[in-house]
Amino acid sequence: MLLISCPNCGSRDETEFHYGGQAHVAYPENPNELTDREWAEFLFYRDNTKGSFAERWLHSTGCRQWFNMLRDTVTYDIQAVYPMGTPRPDAAGQRTADTGTASTAADSTTTGSAAPDISGTSTSATSISSTPAPEGATK
Repeated sequence: MLLISCPNCGSRDETEFHYGGQAHVAYPENPNELTDREWAEFLFYRDNTKGSFAERWLHSTGCRQWFNMLRDTVTYDIQAVYPMGTPRPDAAGQRTADTGTASTAADSTTTGSAAPDISGTSTSATSISSTPAPEGATK
């Protein structure tokens, strides 16, 4: 069980909170100009990183306020808790150059061009069994 430190209420049990997804996802500048694929990528495509990850959380049974958390997805170690609208701190707890809650980096949620190219891939059993698993993966 995680003990999450709400910026408004202090430390509380994780059952009082609801996960709100990836933090710092930039809203498209002109959403009406997006194709259906680009809009779907903005809504549903999120990073799934191993390690330090910025998340949004809601203290649903306490102050009912949203906040951001920097958490290690492997160890569940909470590295930083910070209010909405403030820049993401790095893993050591220092603030980065970003401002606001939106990321300034181009990513798949805003460009629509970061989807992997799978045109040359094969799904046959021979190609799958002959490919070694990435380091750290389990079979």
